[in-house]
Amino acid sequence: MTELYDVIGRDYRQHRRPDPRIAAAIANALGDAVSIVNIGAGTGSYEPRGRRVVAVEPSLVMIRQRADDAAPAVRATASALPFRDARFDVALAVLTIHHWADWRRGLQEMRRVAPRIVLLTYDPEFESFWLVRDYFPANREIDRATMPSLDALRSELGNVRVEAVEIPHDCTDGFLGAYWRRPSAYLSPDVRASISTFRKIPDLDTGLRRLSEDLDSGAWAGRNGEILDRETLDVGYRLVVTTG
Repeated sequence: MTELYDVIGRDYRQHRRPDPRIAAAIANALGDAVSIVNIGAGTGSYEPRGRRVVAVEPSLVMIRQRADDAAPAVRATASALPFRDARFDVALAVLTIHHWADWRRGLQEMRRVAPRIVLLTYDPEFESFWLVRDYFPANREIDRATMPSLDALRSELGNVRVEAVEIPHDCTDGFLGAYWRRPSAYLSPDVRASISTFRKIPDLDTGLRRLSEDLDSGAWAGRNGEILDRETLDVGYRLVVTTG
């Protein structure tokens, strides 16, 4: 996965700017934690200010894009955290668990170094996002193969609180679900280049062609017109917070 982000991460900060509303939800989940380790930290999105933060990131391309005043970064992976037991108050991981070679081992490591875990992840059982449902249905199986279900996370972590994170229509962080009200954005190679999912979808061109045709004909608006007045939408993203 380091190699993947060495490719797609080169212009990551252009399209993957942290959204303040998502940042607020994460900060609320962190509570009064003082020391935080951010796993799969990338360029530093959603790292809270005013707390003691250490970032963990395997890709040098991503580390080199971190701001000068960002938290110190350690090059390592989730499955082998170079910290002593109970070193931090909270272990944080934002939209990264599906990239880990062994997510169970990664969660065990997070539990080892912190008594509480905060994850922002995607529910692979969620089936209502139009992009996947109508244009890239193969992505559902990709997600289920790489993304732990909420039940699997509960089984591994024990007691957790799960919160839906509705995505703003003008979300500044260009992950897969960010453009739910801006469908033409998915036709942009620059936008897709910062979304790892598009590196995995087979027959990508067929889905893109259908989306382009449906936008031109009005078929997309005919199926999805009811979301065009929404300010936020649940497209499957979840905050998972351990409670015991």
